[in-house]
Amino acid sequence: MTKKQYHPFSEKIVDILVRKVNNDNRHFFRILVGYYLSKVASMMRCNIQTNDRDVIPVNTYVLNLMVSGTGKGHSTNILEREFVSHFKKEFLNSVFPRKAEENIEILAQERAQARVVTGQTILPLSEEYAIQKDKFQHHFERLGELAFSFDSGTSPAVKQMREKLLLASAGSMNLELDEVGSNMSANVDVLNTFLELYDVGFIKQKLIKNTAENIRSEELPGNTPTNLMMFGTPTKLLDGGRVEEEFKQFLETGYARRLLFGYTVDSHRTKYASAEERYAQMVDINLATDIHSIQNAFTNFAKRPFNPVLQMSKENSIYLIEYQMKCEAAADEFKDHMALHKAEMCHRHYKALKLAGAYSFADNSTELTQDHLDYAISVVEDSGEAFHLLMRKQGPYERLAHYLADCDNEVTQHELVEELPFYKGSETQRKDLMTLAMSFGYKNNIIIKRRSIDDIEFFIGETLIETDLDNLTTAISKDIAHDYQVNHPPFDKLHKLTTAEGYHYTAHGFVNGHRKSENSIPGFDLLILDCDGDVNISTVKILLEDYAFLISTTKRHTPEINRFRLILPISHRLKLSAIEYSRFMVNVFEWLPFPVDEAAKDIARKWASHPGHYEYNQGSVIDATMFIPETKRSDETKAQISATGVGNIERWFKTHTSKGNRANHLYRYGMVMVDAEMQLGEIVEKLESFNNSLDTPLPEDQFMNSTVKSISKELTKRGLHNEQ
Repeated sequence: MTKKQYHPFSEKIVDILVRKVNNDNRHFFRILVGYYLSKVASMMRCNIQTNDRDVIPVNTYVLNLMVSGTGKGHSTNILEREFVSHFKKEFLNSVFPRKAEENIEILAQERAQARVVTGQTILPLSEEYAIQKDKFQHHFERLGELAFSFDSGTSPAVKQMREKLLLASAGSMNLELDEVGSNMSANVDVLNTFLELYDVGFIKQKLIKNTAENIRSEELPGNTPTNLMMFGTPTKLLDGGRVEEEFKQFLETGYARRLLFGYTVDSHRTKYASAEERYAQMVDINLATDIHSIQNAFTNFAKRPFNPVLQMSKENSIYLIEYQMKCEAAADEFKDHMALHKAEMCHRHYKALKLAGAYSFADNSTELTQDHLDYAISVVEDSGEAFHLLMRKQGPYERLAHYLADCDNEVTQHELVEELPFYKGSETQRKDLMTLAMSFGYKNNIIIKRRSIDDIEFFIGETLIETDLDNLTTAISKDIAHDYQVNHPPFDKLHKLTTAEGYHYTAHGFVNGHRKSENSIPGFDLLILDCDGDVNISTVKILLEDYAFLISTTKRHTPEINRFRLILPISHRLKLSAIEYSRFMVNVFEWLPFPVDEAAKDIARKWASHPGHYEYNQGSVIDATMFIPETKRSDETKAQISATGVGNIERWFKTHTSKGNRANHLYRYGMVMVDAEMQLGEIVEKLESFNNSLDTPLPEDQFMNSTVKSISKELTKRGLHNEQ
């Protein structure tokens, strides 16, 4: 199967639900419809003749989660009232009583025959048959009415209902738990029982003591299919506490491999242009026609031949095995700690097989075809995606990070406690949660800023947007202060801006084009720096070799005294206030290994274009998160700079040198000193000291025969005094 395709009859029902419920979450409805088709098929005791597992029942277990107010209950009611009720009426009034009567007669005949043959009775066969039939019939009636479905129970009650189904050799047990987060604990017993019944509808009997009130009954032969539907809202089940822990334990016991999953945190409400359009969709005559057609189909389900056995060809069996092997190979890629993911993946083929049986029954087919398998595999794959999303559910620290990122203004500890149910506990617990949120944000492009005023902490977050190098932000004008127009040049065309005649450019836009700090529009993705003669272009090229940048010379540039603009794209587009921007730029200045004009920290700073020399360097963009003030990453960057305890250039190479680039960085460090016109002896001395300070120094022979020799040649080439 290359493209997902879904069961046509099921899709007709899904279409109805989408329109009736005003929700376009088709996967949720597919899971729901799959459950009800399996329920109907198992009531009629539909089975699949496999080549490796013999005969297995058609049955399905599902967990369907959707946010409150989006139509869970409404969609279920539609299916129950509009469709399943037509099958239910026919099944309970006709099919089940008839099949129960037929099977009780068979059981009575078998029992009477056995008693006569073994000499347990002296009565004629006909009389013994009448006695046994009366006993079975009495026992059948004493077990009560058949529950078409139930929403709670106990293990003994389930076994009792199972006994009635065995006497009838018809029907199935269908557990339907609404709001599973609230009701799971109360149904632990019955859920454990259903766990055992899933595969083939068999459960081992529990030995009980005979009493006057409780007589151990005879174990009847046969299997009883079971279906399970659990649905509810994600927040109640995934509460981050006891209920969620209990749920994870259920998954570990075997439900991960048995359940089909539906899970979403979005509302999925269908968007309409107007109320009239929505109304027209709901009362469409074609919708009524489709509903009537499906109602007839459900009625006819109960008139089908009972106990159908779906056949599988050798080719389709191999097709399913191929899917199984594909799933097993994918499961092997999961780490050992991802046991639930492995279990879910390894058993997708079996869930697909059972669901395909329900589709085959709905189509009144005697064969389980490849199409039925493809329909089921599509749903099972979607279920797997929902399961992974479910397992990836946001923890409290993630929710805290996202909450702060959505805040428009700073919030205090008090406000967080008031607004967030999970932000509770002691001061230490809240501090730990905030630390985890910051760490999560650190790796997920969420910056959380923290500052203190009079011992009161203030927090705010921002979701960072990665810089688009084809759509950078600048503003240009021919006037010094006014008429600044925002434009978005690509990185490789920036020189057209810097070398134009008679223009001024900035890294920010301004309200009404008026260039002043209070008018700055938050959002920048370029560092624009002035180098005014304190460093050579050649040195900058060596030091920033790994980064993308544009160098553009200014009007006062000379070969002897290099004056130029250094423009570097940053990793993310940042929205900082004027004060934050100034502090951001100060952090950049401290990080750089050479001096620049610190006037660039003014958010409203402008630069004059000049048709001079320009050149680009291709490399990686600078990680902007290193410099954002009042963040964990910024603090780490400052600590790293301070920890070296050496000069700027040596610190630069020390923090950028690793075992894999030692030779290259030693050479580059040496070339910086060549640019500074230092003597070879002094250069070698500094390089030796630097090399020895590394965790894994470059071997001496390589250092002398490669690094020193190359630098010596460069000195000679430049005509500089070359003595050691």
